[in-house]
Amino acid sequence: MFELVLISREDDVENVSDALVELDALSVSVEDADADTPAEQALFGEPGMPAPKGGWQRSVLRALYPDEASATDAATLLLAQDWASDVHVQAIQAVPEQDWVRLTQSQFAPVEITETFWIVPSWHEAPAQAEQIMRLDPGLAFGTGTHPTTRMCLRWIARHADLAPGWNRVLDYGCGSGILAIGAALFGARDVDAVDIDPAAVTSSHANAAANNVTLTVGLPDKAKGTYPLVLANILATPLKLLAPLLCNHLAAGGHLVLAGILERQADELKAAYEPWLKLEVSDSEEGWILMTAQRN
Repeated sequence: MFELVLISREDDVENVSDALVELDALSVSVEDADADTPAEQALFGEPGMPAPKGGWQRSVLRALYPDEASATDAATLLLAQDWASDVHVQAIQAVPEQDWVRLTQSQFAPVEITETFWIVPSWHEAPAQAEQIMRLDPGLAFGTGTHPTTRMCLRWIARHADLAPGWNRVLDYGCGSGILAIGAALFGARDVDAVDIDPAAVTSSHANAAANNVTLTVGLPDKAKGTYPLVLANILATPLKLLAPLLCNHLAAGGHLVLAGILERQADELKAAYEPWLKLEVSDSEEGWILMTAQRN
């Protein structure tokens, strides 16, 4: 593999990126040319907010090509464009060979949920103190236990395991990798439904359930039927507000609703959205994220 490295003004980033894709780049990434200097700019987006800029005032673009000739041809054709007068080639360089599987695996260690409940990738030994483990490898669907929202949901499940005998039906809405549904099943829940709008999440949840020897009913959202003593949803604040009527209608009398994907400053918005049905409270927080729960009377 060879990497074509370019530097561009912010105004040209989108055109350069599109052109590199048209010139058969295998991938294109954009970085701040002033990263790790006093001139570094922070660009980040958030659901419901305007999209961040497409690049930085001085952006580095890295395009991956299968060989040096392809990278050179792409650079030549790109720089021949009239609008590319401010685009400059920094390098055409070989990408060092790496064991990408080993590199990826090294980035995922066992994750502690509680002192005795751990998420452990398949290539790791379980920690000695782990009494309950979930085997989960990183994949296409969201949810490996490394994000605070996922950890808080699983921590809630583990800390309320005494309620599990009453969880004869559980709904994980927006299941991603199936991690919350699997967690509930490991602690004794029965008839666990895991639903998501993404077919990749459905596939991932099936595979992860099998790896943990638990049974889930997995499918698209129309699989969710009736009421449940436990409803879990780790999504984001905006969809959680829109889903308030649906999720509350799925919650059985006496049942628990557990919501995550919410920033601390969004607590009042969620309370207001669910107020017609339930009284949401903040029951956990971590790294600026909160867990909100409610019990139906």
